Amino acid sequence: MKKNHLKIFIFTVFLMLYHSSASAKNLYFEEGKKLFEDKNFKDSKFYFEKDIVFNPKSEYSYLYLAKIFKEEEKDNLEENNLNTVLLLNPKNEEAIYLLTLLNIKNSNFSKARVLIDTLNSVCKEMCTSKLELESKLDNSLKSE
Repeated sequence: MKKNHLKIFIFTVFLMLYHSSASAKNLYFEEGKKLFEDKNFKDSKFYFEKDIVFNPKSEYSYLYLAKIFKEEEKDNLEENNLNTVLLLNPKNEEAIYLLTLLNIKNSNFSKARVLIDTLNSVCKEMCTSKLELESKLDNSLKSE
């Protein structure tokens, strides 16, 4: 009988620790998002990176890091994080949109065209953004 009580006790402690750890993970992302919205990019970056340590598949932490690097004009880091988002979720419309803008900015028009086509095939929420991207791409091609 004592063995059963011990097993139940250990299982309960494990569940409490797991729940506490899961809550902390979510808090890192939420705190990072709040700081990002307040334009406190340095501190928000820390929280998103901490979230990724606990959850390496945190698609939205990578997306927000990409947005921070966009603000800091660090194109390589922005691109790396956007590519990571798309590895985790190839249908992430916002990542496709931001990566398309980055490719247009860097005059990689063929890649931008492929990304616009990808956005067109997966879009559910950002379908109207396709027209904006096509317009930017056309304008960039004309100025070449």
